[in-house]
Amino acid sequence: MNNNNNLVPGFNDEKDDSLKINLEKLSEVENCLTVYLTGYIDTYNSSFFQKRISKVVEAGYTNLIFNCAALNYVSSTGIGSFTAFLKMVKPKGGDVVLLEIQPKVYEVFQLLGFSQFFNIKDSMSDAINFFKQEAPIEESVFPKIFSCPVCSKSLKATRSGRFRCSECKSILAIDQQGQVFLG
Repeated sequence: MNNNNNLVPGFNDEKDDSLKINLEKLSEVENCLTVYLTGYIDTYNSSFFQKRISKVVEAGYTNLIFNCAALNYVSSTGIGSFTAFLKMVKPKGGDVVLLEIQPKVYEVFQLLGFSQFFNIKDSMSDAINFFKQEAPIEESVFPKIFSCPVCSKSLKATRSGRFRCSECKSILAIDQQGQVFLG
């Protein structure tokens, strides 16, 4: 893989041996970079990670594909970094895809309830197809009125994600298509 970190001015100004980041421009999708992550993300290197990716977004890349095939650990702080990137690019019309996540890393996302928030894909072609969709599905589905599957209370969701029923306190998850699940 070529090191194209010069795509973003000042990207290589700082290094961290625990997390190697390489960039690759994706011509099939506008303003898109694939970010190859090697190593791990934890409390100690997450600020380094956030600074690097902030430079990517500042350089105009708002569609980010994080290739996590060589990422062998992510702490809750690291997941917080991915959430911050999502908050950075969404208002600019961009999005984040996590690609080829190792099972033990995916488990952390699931345990913390974040697997619902991220677009997780298994192949580069799936990631490219995600970005090429004409309009986000969420716009047509939300806000959604639905009944709690436990107590039947009428609830309203403005977006996909995890929620707690105001009546029975059950934890509910709603995917981007508006389907409701327990947990």
